[in-house]
Amino acid sequence: MAVARPVRVLGLAAVMIWIFFIYSLFSPKAPIAHPKGKTPPSFEHDPMLDPTGEPEGILVRTSDKYAPDAENSARINATLLALVRNEELEGMLQAMRDLERTWNHKFNYPWTFFNDVPFNDEFKRRTQEVTKAKCNYELIPKEHWEVPSWINNDLFLESTKVLKQQGIQYADKISYHQMCRWNSGMFYKHPALANTQYYWRVEPKVHFFCDVDYDVFRYMQDNNKTYGFTINLYDAPKSIPQLWPTTLQFLAEHGNYLHKNNALDWLTDKTRRPEHNENANGYSTCHFWSNFEIGDMSFWRSKVYEDYFNHLDRAGGFFYERWGDAPVHSIALGLFEDKNRIHWFRDIGYQHIPFFNCPNSPKCKGCVTGRFTDGESFLYKEDCRPNWFKYVGQG
Repeated sequence: MAVARPVRVLGLAAVMIWIFFIYSLFSPKAPIAHPKGKTPPSFEHDPMLDPTGEPEGILVRTSDKYAPDAENSARINATLLALVRNEELEGMLQAMRDLERTWNHKFNYPWTFFNDVPFNDEFKRRTQEVTKAKCNYELIPKEHWEVPSWINNDLFLESTKVLKQQGIQYADKISYHQMCRWNSGMFYKHPALANTQYYWRVEPKVHFFCDVDYDVFRYMQDNNKTYGFTINLYDAPKSIPQLWPTTLQFLAEHGNYLHKNNALDWLTDKTRRPEHNENANGYSTCHFWSNFEIGDMSFWRSKVYEDYFNHLDRAGGFFYERWGDAPVHSIALGLFEDKNRIHWFRDIGYQHIPFFNCPNSPKCKGCVTGRFTDGESFLYKEDCRPNWFKYVGQG
């Protein structure tokens, strides 16, 4: 029996719809372009879009006791800290102007600049011109900066070739490896910081967007905080493949160092980016982006951290791989510190290219609320804040 033409057309249409349905289910999906300034796809809801006020707890406001020349100053033993070269002057001035405008002109904490060569007169003159606070210019001791004697140079050169082939940025720059090692375990040993407890790390070319009206260092002290961050990212697993196994070796020998209220789940999560955990041999690669960090150097000076750093240092990974101070600091904090003493400064607007921390606050100008990056959409997957919020919270 012949089938009427309209019926045949309907049947063909149904087959085509079914084929399209099957293709839609199993075909690879193109990445979703994320609208800038809106909730990233990794969040059900980004808390940066919620109205942001000051943190809870004890807050100390500015007063005459914070004047640059105040007797019996209200300032505690803290400094703004920068590792910077003479040729980075313009970028340093831009960062200083931002932080002076938004915060330090109210509190006048000193600036301490570090370099592995002496600062020139222009650097000293122009940095001092943008602040009423005291500026200190320090030379890093050679023994803190030079490549350790136990590093095999031939092995280092071969290792950097492999890292470079794998696309690891700065792998062949010896100064970058030295910088990572210094920031990880040397900076707080400098004689100029012997009587300093708290620091706020500032790098050239970073931006600050929000007025902060309380003494951040006093907040850390009065509210029992060890470390503060703004941005929380995934690292490149191929730059640190032996960092976690080397850490586990240390834990096997010093199990008593593990804090009862640790953030181990955050460090070892494998649900969100399992390929990172696999390639980093058990480490999620989540870390606090340490170009911004506000910290209590008592933690770095502790026997626990000193033992851990020395273990890593002797393993050679600062040179044979590209162990950065960000994952090293983050792993140490996640294992050996009470996670409740780590604070997310959600109210401090900040940018280090290409990532932002931009709160929903009338105190902020110059950044887009909730924007995580102004780069390509694939960069949103580098955001590890959802894991921090999941395992620790938003405090």
